[in-house]
Amino acid sequence: MTCATCQKDIAAGSKFCYSCGAKQPETPAAAPSPAYYTPRKRFVRSTNDRKVAGVCAGVADYFDMDPTLVRILWALATLIPGPNVLAYIVIWIAADEGPTGMASTSATAVS
Repeated sequence: MTCATCQKDIAAGSKFCYSCGAKQPETPAAAPSPAYYTPRKRFVRSTNDRKVAGVCAGVADYFDMDPTLVRILWALATLIPGPNVLAYIVIWIAADEGPTGMASTSATAVS
């Protein structure tokens, strides 16, 4: 920043010049950066990475995990007594379908 009176360099944001003591003009506060809208993340069952109903792939996409890891954890959880299978069926019925993650690459390319 430069003093308006004596043209010497002074620290940015100074209210007075160190050399001549002149009051510096008020600089307007920097405008806050605009808030960018990011859509809220929704839980959906996968339509492009499903094995049974797309629930595990949907969970993996929602929590940014690998779908294979979620499937293995879910399979291990079914060995523990509890409502694991019932929870899967409820999520299957309640959750909407939607595209998640990367597109499936199981289709072969036609030459």
